[in-house]
Amino acid sequence: MDKILGALNGVEFTIGDTLLELSYLIAALLFVVGLKLLSHPETARRGNLWAASGMGLAMVTTLLLHKDAAGNGIPLTNVWIIMAAIGVGAAIGWTIARKIKMTAMPQLVSFYNATGGAASALVALLEYPNALAGDVGSILVTVLGLIIGSIAFSGSMIAYGKLDGKVGDIMKPFITYINLVLLVVTLGLGAYIIFSPNPPAEMVWAIYALLGIALIYGVMFVMPIGGADMPVVISLLNSFTGIAAAMAGFIYNNQAMILGGILVGAAGMILTILMCKAMNRSLLNVIIGAFGGGGAALDKDQGTIKEITLSDAAVLLSYSQKIVVIPGYGLAVAQAQHIAHELDTLLEGKGVEVRYAIHPVAGRMPGHMNVLLAEADVPYEKLVEMDDINPDMPNVDVAIVVGANDVVNPAAYDDPSSPIYGMPIIDAHQAKNIIVMKRGMGKGYAGIENFLFFNDKTRMLFGNAKDSIQKLVSEIKNM
Repeated sequence: MDKILGALNGVEFTIGDTLLELSYLIAALLFVVGLKLLSHPETARRGNLWAASGMGLAMVTTLLLHKDAAGNGIPLTNVWIIMAAIGVGAAIGWTIARKIKMTAMPQLVSFYNATGGAASALVALLEYPNALAGDVGSILVTVLGLIIGSIAFSGSMIAYGKLDGKVGDIMKPFITYINLVLLVVTLGLGAYIIFSPNPPAEMVWAIYALLGIALIYGVMFVMPIGGADMPVVISLLNSFTGIAAAMAGFIYNNQAMILGGILVGAAGMILTILMCKAMNRSLLNVIIGAFGGGGAALDKDQGTIKEITLSDAAVLLSYSQKIVVIPGYGLAVAQAQHIAHELDTLLEGKGVEVRYAIHPVAGRMPGHMNVLLAEADVPYEKLVEMDDINPDMPNVDVAIVVGANDVVNPAAYDDPSSPIYGMPIIDAHQAKNIIVMKRGMGKGYAGIENFLFFNDKTRMLFGNAKDSIQKLVSEIKNM
């Protein structure tokens, strides 16, 4: 016999049920281990494998051991359909991940996040008519899954478009009020569906209306967000997707989905709070989409741009004691992380201390610069967070700004009209000398002028960052 009589409430368990629950517990533990390993670049790859193994275990055991209320397993035909869908999805995901450029990684994260939100919303949409009338708990998680999943989907797709340059910003004050109205309507309609005495089968129109409004809200609350605020939004949307997955887990009473969703949601929310702190924004402003708006630039004398030759830059760097490299999105665009590591290794051979100053929102997603530099095998110990590096910046002989803009812009300190005013920045302007590597005088992602470029201590080294650093390496080697 494969049946084991459970003592709890007279419920009958089988060996299959026990193994399934045990596999979910093991999967949850693998998720936790993977998440822990993801906290450090040196172990992140292994962390991904551990977490993926947990998900794979949960999927396989569900297919083999899951039974419905009548004790029947998943029909063989459905198993083959599910396996085919998993195979197609895995093949597409593998291909995209292998071919994607590092510069497009934020877009890929947003796109994958959107698919997770869409899946959770579809689960809620399909399962709502099957809910029992008056079962408030079941309808509650279904409605929450639909709302949060829909917002995560449409918001992530807009974030993808903005990161890819296909969607612009709408910086209009009235957008905030529209978002508030949409949010109230969404929550109000959701509450009406949850507490309605009508059977779910008669409320299908309302669930579709809720889907449409939630999708519109997701679009509208991401549209006004621009500039350096995008990493905050990506973190928040990631949290939404995790929460929506947990709601789907409650719908199916699937512990693996619940635990996985809670872990993703909690991690995303913690990261969102950290990003808000780094941007000096409140979480409420993120939710209502009232941040990232622009203001007129402060009208002041900009000063003059001063350039530096490769030979002068090579001499300055070679005879320095402390150098700080401040990477930004331009480093990713130029794929200059490997040659940057070669430069720091070369300088260290001359007795120079080289560190990398990492702003929490440098790039287009949280940890973007850490990922880039880890790819180039830059030791993690060389990556210094903004709060730790800023006190030492006045002692730095040369700050090399490679493709960064908004995260070193002094307007955050002295221009109240600037959209980044109040945002903590890396104090590159405090260094004794500043070398800025840029293609030209184009503005950063926030679309505002950077007065660091006109600082008396700043020298511009124009050109592609990868080419400029390569020539700088050659120049230093020939000294």
